[in-house]
Amino acid sequence: MHVVAVVESEDHVCCRYRVTAFRPHLEAAGHTLSVRSLTGGWWHRLRVLRSVRDADAVILQRKLLSWAEFKLLRRSARRLIFDFDDAIWLRDSYSEKGFDSPKRRRRFVRTIAGCDVAVVGNRHLARSFTPPPSGTVVIPTCVDPTPYPQARHTRTGGAVRLVWLGSSSTLRGLERNRELMDALGEAVPGIRLKVICDRFPTFDKLPVDAVPWRADTEAAELADADIGIGWVPDDPWSRGKCGLKLLQYHAAGLAVIANPMGVQREIVRSHETGCAADTVEEWVTAVRELAADPVTRLHFGRAGRLQVESAYSVAVGGAAWVKLLAGLEEPAG
Repeated sequence: MHVVAVVESEDHVCCRYRVTAFRPHLEAAGHTLSVRSLTGGWWHRLRVLRSVRDADAVILQRKLLSWAEFKLLRRSARRLIFDFDDAIWLRDSYSEKGFDSPKRRRRFVRTIAGCDVAVVGNRHLARSFTPPPSGTVVIPTCVDPTPYPQARHTRTGGAVRLVWLGSSSTLRGLERNRELMDALGEAVPGIRLKVICDRFPTFDKLPVDAVPWRADTEAAELADADIGIGWVPDDPWSRGKCGLKLLQYHAAGLAVIANPMGVQREIVRSHETGCAADTVEEWVTAVRELAADPVTRLHFGRAGRLQVESAYSVAVGGAAWVKLLAGLEEPAG
């Protein structure tokens, strides 16, 4: 089967982790995958949407098209799969306009009704809409754990390094939670936070080590830390998130502390792969205990790595995509 993925940009993190990562597994099963980006002017977009007529199946990745664009794509696509890993019918947690967007919701409902099958990153997303004709398949956002070295967990106390990995947009969550960050800095004197991003925060009592993100260094930078942290707001947008940074922490053998919000509750199994912490007091306790106990950090990190390999690896996701394509039926009409 020839599969074409229509994406916003080939460099976008969602394309890299939810589409092109699976290319070797699709090709091993006899499929081909090409990626066509919508980045460009309106004429380029129209050419891309028309160009999919040669495909046996089209993956529309995350993009909410206008009525005319979607109508053109639907006419051009023999089979249409809509893949997304966020509550994209909403604005995000930091929008000044609030969550509700009639335009986004209208486009989302039209896309779901018009596709043949939806592929979503978690069960919360799957429960949030009426399924399309051929149903909904949950394929988590996956990572390939192979290139990740393993954290050594030799540091203790104030020598321990926390780490946060993410985009400048999601960094706003940490910046708005200064009380928590400073409480962690006070709780374990000497402790530092490594931030792997394209911009960097400052806190009064928690020193930050700024590490510019690079694809070829992020795995090693994670493994050179001790505890991965994940905090998201308690809101409708965050409940749809798929926990990529937590999976990367686990792939690098890190113990993880995260608030039990959305999929983070499933990925970070408290006292197995890390610690669930909600209040400032719970975060402080978790950081103090893990900073003092490298053996437990090592145990949590190994358990997290095994969880990634068994449930969130590219191999697992690739097999799910192969199964989906094998069973995909012709759209009605």
